[in-house]
Amino acid sequence: MQLSKNFEKELQSITEFWSPKIVGQVNDQYIKVAKLKGELAWHKHDHEDEMFHVVKGHLVIQFEDGVVELEEGDFCVVPKGMMHNPVAEDECWIVLIETVTTQHTGDIETPLTKTIEQQLAQI
Repeated sequence: MQLSKNFEKELQSITEFWSPKIVGQVNDQYIKVAKLKGELAWHKHDHEDEMFHVVKGHLVIQFEDGVVELEEGDFCVVPKGMMHNPVAEDECWIVLIETVTTQHTGDIETPLTKTIEQQLAQI
């Protein structure tokens, strides 16, 4: 069993944007890493909060009433039920913390949507 990992090393192995990789689990929370570029889609998670932490780059999270801009080291918790759209003009590396029931694109399905099984398969 591997008890420690390195976020940057895990992120270096990702080759596809918007394709989260589950790298750990704490109780009922998955720890995921992803590379982002462009925008995902407007969506919400009806029953789960999610946390975005920027490891490298710049991330904008659009909300219906404004935006949050995140730089390296910053994080943002998106409350359950809140419409949001992550946007990265340039390549951005992030860590996500989400409950194991959180669907990638929440209440919608897009060509970028990844199932939990697809996210686990990358381990």
